[in-house]
Amino acid sequence: MSINKRTTIFTSVIISSVLLSGCGLLGSEKKEEIDPPKTVTYTDDGTVTEESVAEEGVDQEVAEETIGTELYLFDKNGYVVPQTLELPKTESVAKQAIEYLVQDGPVSEILPNGFAAVLPADTEVNINVKDKTATVNFSNEFKNYKPEDELKILQAVTWTLTQFDSIENVKLQLNGHDLNEMPVAGTPIGASISRVNGINIDTSEVVDITNTKAATVYYVAGDEGAYYYVPVTRRVEENNIEGLVAELVKGPSYNSPLINDFAHDVQLLDEPKIKDGKVTLNFNESIYGSFEEKVISEHVLNSLVLSLTEQKGIESVEVMVNGKADLVRENGEKLAEPVTRPENVNTGSF
Repeated sequence: MSINKRTTIFTSVIISSVLLSGCGLLGSEKKEEIDPPKTVTYTDDGTVTEESVAEEGVDQEVAEETIGTELYLFDKNGYVVPQTLELPKTESVAKQAIEYLVQDGPVSEILPNGFAAVLPADTEVNINVKDKTATVNFSNEFKNYKPEDELKILQAVTWTLTQFDSIENVKLQLNGHDLNEMPVAGTPIGASISRVNGINIDTSEVVDITNTKAATVYYVAGDEGAYYYVPVTRRVEENNIEGLVAELVKGPSYNSPLINDFAHDVQLLDEPKIKDGKVTLNFNESIYGSFEEKVISEHVLNSLVLSLTEQKGIESVEVMVNGKADLVRENGEKLAEPVTRPENVNTGSF
């Protein structure tokens, strides 16, 4: 159900402006405003009207506001991967995010190289959010997917929606009827699903699933100059900080195209300490990997932060070596403060 409101927002007036942007795997785009702001009104039908003029006698161009949104797409290896793309600013952010998962839809013009939309072409969607649960009603075209893509589609929809603070669980409908299982291959859904159900599930090296717990860690994928992070849910004996770190050090499955940047002999010297949302990790010197003393790989650091902040109650990660917090990042900056989870993951197109 759409909300028909006129929304007044502020945007910059650009005159031969220069946008200074920082684009990275975990960064966010920053724009420098050259001229004073002006008020512009955006309506649901796409109309843009000027309410005021910043400077008289000057031709002005209104820049459309966008917002970085994580879309979970298929990469070239078949993984479900978040890509942060700039979408038009709207009040119906959840509905728009799912609409941008549709093949041959508006996402087609901004898809990063090697990535594909996950929902069948012409799929229409409506979303209702209540009590932290998003009910997604798909049109009949939703059924036009390959059986082998079913679980990945379910994961892509769930993780795309649960990026928003107002959504923790997802329910699916087809033409207004509740789905307790997916319509093609019958993957169970139940009353609702959430991130607890996992993503890119890997049980290839598990002997006894009953005595293990699910844990999601982030590995590296891609090629030189085009790396990105992939969430993978694996089975661990203990779903705790030590268990997650051990999975990162262990690395992805042997036959996986994913990359491991951790040295095989990385170890925690002390039990992780958690206080006020910060987890402190004390490693041996192997955390430096192939770098010279005190330099930590960005991939190692980012994988740690992304993996650990998926855990409830953890907001930042402090890394120490032999009890000292005097590490240096690859860019030469001191790692003086705990690292928080980035607002956007895998930003930009490569």
